[in-house]
Amino acid sequence: MRKLFLALILLVTVSSFGQSKRLWLKFGDDAFSKKNYPTAIAYYTKVLDDTTIMKEMILPYEVQIVNLKTKEFKPDTTKKNASVTKKEISKSDYLNHQLANSYRLNYDYQNALKYYKIVTENGSYPEDQYYYGMAMVNLKNYDQATLIFEKMLATSKNDSLKKLIQKSISSCYFALDTNSNKRLINVRKLDTIVFNAGTSNFAPMYWNSSSKLLFTSARKGGVILDPEKQDSRYLCDLYYTELKDTGWMKPVNFGRPVNTGLHEGSSVISSDEIMFFTRWSDANRNEAFIYMAKMKDGLFYESYKLSETVNKVGYKAMQPYVSFDGTKLFFSSNRPGGQGGFDLYMCNIDENGLTGEAKNLGPVVNTTKDEVTPFYHTISNTLFFSSNGHVGIGGLDIFKSSLNTDDSLYMAPKNLGTPINSSKDDAYFILDRIQTKGYFASDREDCPGGNCYDIYEFENEPITFDISGTVTDYVTYEPIISALITIKDVSQEDEPIFLITDDKGFYSTPLKENKQFFIKAQKKGYQASAASATTKGLTETTHLVRDFILDVIPGEDIVIEGIEYDLNKTTLRPKSKEILDKIYDYLILNDNFSIEINAHTDTRGSDKANQILSKGRAQSCVDYLITKGITKERLISIGYGETKPLISDAKIAAMVPKSEEFEAAHQKNRRTAFRVMQETTLIKEVKSK
Repeated sequence: MRKLFLALILLVTVSSFGQSKRLWLKFGDDAFSKKNYPTAIAYYTKVLDDTTIMKEMILPYEVQIVNLKTKEFKPDTTKKNASVTKKEISKSDYLNHQLANSYRLNYDYQNALKYYKIVTENGSYPEDQYYYGMAMVNLKNYDQATLIFEKMLATSKNDSLKKLIQKSISSCYFALDTNSNKRLINVRKLDTIVFNAGTSNFAPMYWNSSSKLLFTSARKGGVILDPEKQDSRYLCDLYYTELKDTGWMKPVNFGRPVNTGLHEGSSVISSDEIMFFTRWSDANRNEAFIYMAKMKDGLFYESYKLSETVNKVGYKAMQPYVSFDGTKLFFSSNRPGGQGGFDLYMCNIDENGLTGEAKNLGPVVNTTKDEVTPFYHTISNTLFFSSNGHVGIGGLDIFKSSLNTDDSLYMAPKNLGTPINSSKDDAYFILDRIQTKGYFASDREDCPGGNCYDIYEFENEPITFDISGTVTDYVTYEPIISALITIKDVSQEDEPIFLITDDKGFYSTPLKENKQFFIKAQKKGYQASAASATTKGLTETTHLVRDFILDVIPGEDIVIEGIEYDLNKTTLRPKSKEILDKIYDYLILNDNFSIEINAHTDTRGSDKANQILSKGRAQSCVDYLITKGITKERLISIGYGETKPLISDAKIAAMVPKSEEFEAAHQKNRRTAFRVMQETTLIKEVKSK
């Protein structure tokens, strides 16, 4: 989350300071180091008005990328005899360089571009070419930015810088492609009365429903403690508003104790009425902490800072989001040990509201740059967040990453593209339950100072899901006409869908959102085939394809491999029950089949004993399947004893007694098998006649 910098520029006269413009330069550098970029800009600009000071030289400047992570930009000193280029920089070049960086870091890209152009033409700060190109990206001049990046790529010897340049080139190509293929989404800036009335408005968040919103704003009428020193137009407070028949109601400031004379922003209220929010101070811009405040009957108890599992002294933890069930807290932090910059973290919340150890969401989601403003869409198991480290259009872009609930791993993030994303910063994305509309914040519109977040609403393109496929013969590959396709909602909330394939073996149908489906293809004379499909986790229109290949019903016995019994007994061993479970699944899938289960013995022992033994073993199989739920009308048991050997006595007699071959032959004769005996009419065929 961006800090809202107090835009009070302390412009003082030479006489009041009694100091030279060298002191203004010192003040400018001091403000820059404290990230107070508007004040730094003011002092640097005043120094530039003096022509005599420009002739002075400053200390040698080491060529490096200023204000970016050393993890990304670091001169290669591992090579033998490597040296860092040093040159003397004029005061004017230094000031232009600092002004360019100050404007960039204050998100005023138009002015940043102006000063980067001066600096790069003078050649004093060659690495500023990269920021010159990025300023063009932020101003949608992707073609020119690409030329700059490609020129840098051809001459750069810094591997880390090359990787970043390549990523920036990819972002330019992506932006050009995205802008030519805009999604059908309607985006509009919300009104300036309720939502966008202040100097900065951001962090929209649902409060129990889509008709009640929390948001952060710096505007008149906010909470201040010292009217002589504070101006609420430059202090962030938490507000909420409700949607009524006449529109959104006048926003309500939560007041104290939630809002204070500091900045409060980016809030979420859990299902058990606990608010989590960020609090920070202009006095120390290197820290920000997440607080929580319990609510009762619409009133809040005093807030308190979360433990060190979330908040680290000297670092920032911000932009909390709590899962729908209140058990997980997502947030962004620049704490040590991450991938770099700001990373996204998640920690569990126990039944007492205590937070467990924070877990980094890993390198698939997080990059060496910044990932911020997490929002987890529970229905679709999708994480939405903003990043300037993945390939994007410019600035912070909004991405989504689906969570595989089986292994708790996130999929590769996908850029939401335009018109959700712009060449500026886009963040704080939220989406309603049914994925039709939502809100986000963006500084895409120009404003004084270059750093003005506003809240936008979007209506999603209609999200639809459907499934189609063909049914073909396993042997001939010919389409199977009039095959029955059954699509069942696994949750059993909806009635099954029945479809009949056309003369090309084709079927298709729409599907509902957030559903898991079981799909089966059947045709008389064939064994059924099954598949699964899901619309869970899908946040865009998706066409699913499931083809089926059906094999004819065998005319002969199918041996059930692995059925074992105790010696001369009919009792099924545990291993045999596991095998029979597969026969159960087969009968559930082919719910129109009746089968015969037959058992056989070898020729050792009396004919009568073998007949009785085989009959008992076949019945044991049938009895087990009945206990599993298969109706007895679908099952026939027959014992054939030794009357149908697969290997004749004559062949066995020619083998060495008790040899491996000899015993294997007898084992093959001691078998249990099944055969499809009857098919009932398929339910849909009955209805269609």
